[in-house]
Amino acid sequence: MQSQGGLSEKTFLERIKQHAERNWAGLTDRQRKYAKKAWGVITYKWRWQIAMNVPYLAIFLLDRTIPAVHQFDMALLATITSRLPIPAFVSSWIGLA
Repeated sequence: MQSQGGLSEKTFLERIKQHAERNWAGLTDRQRKYAKKAWGVITYKWRWQIAMNVPYLAIFLLDRTIPAVHQFDMALLATITSRLPIPAFVSSWIGLA
């Protein structure tokens, strides 16, 4: 059983927002300028990180939604293994033997 706290999540988030607004109001113009620049650098890097991970997200979504992706992979493996002589110990690692 969970105990009920005196603060709801909404009031907690409101308190955090008020605290941030008070801190922002206490900054000088120069400090605000540097804070905005720092936030811009951080969010720029986040945007790059998201952009770099989009192809992997697309592959993940295709993997989940299109079962033919796996059929293609297995057909490709069967083609490769029929044309190239692969030692037995290597094919056991891949799961073909």
